[in-house]
Amino acid sequence: MELGPLFLSFEIAAVATVFAALIGVAVAAILANLRFPGRDLIDVVFTAPIVMPPTVLGYYVLVLLGRRSLLGHAFESLTGTSIVFTKVGAVVAAVIGAMPLVVKSVRTALEETDPTLILAARTLGATPLRAFVTIQLPLAYRGIVASLMLAFARSLGDFGVTLMVAGDIPGETQTAALAIYDAIQAHRERDAAFMIAVLTGIVVVLLYIVGKLTARERSP
Repeated sequence: MELGPLFLSFEIAAVATVFAALIGVAVAAILANLRFPGRDLIDVVFTAPIVMPPTVLGYYVLVLLGRRSLLGHAFESLTGTSIVFTKVGAVVAAVIGAMPLVVKSVRTALEETDPTLILAARTLGATPLRAFVTIQLPLAYRGIVASLMLAFARSLGDFGVTLMVAGDIPGETQTAALAIYDAIQAHRERDAAFMIAVLTGIVVVLLYIVGKLTARERSP
């Protein structure tokens, strides 16, 4: 039984969740608390991966981060390796899939916090950043934790964008989702069933916890 793709998926999902959290929470905070021209456009950009075909997203990433692009060339000059068809590309693909879940969920959680508490902190001399860190963020922590669990689950099972950006390289970029596809194509149903069972079990547990967290958040 091959466990390498599962371990690789866990590694990529964990790293992708960290990046999605750092970027997503910051973007959600800006969208929830600031009013400025182009705000709705930013929301659209970060929401688009939910509905866009994976091949389209993968194409955009290849154009933006490929070896011939400015960013891709700069990254390769600094690190000696390319982004596409590497583990880095797999992480990028997972982040793209997870980001909309973090931005949407965290934004909702932040907007549902009691504004009078934030206003009270401001009247007592707290800066906007301090009020956000000490008041709004702790009040929204259940929604934030739930969004990160959803992001991890989404990263764990990404297929289309990962295939386009990172390829299906055994031992390097072959995640569990790709390994399942290969196993089915090779009529290795037993290997596929094992990985499917593991991923399904993890996702079910995560969704159950997310349900509990969001239910408590909605309770009076």
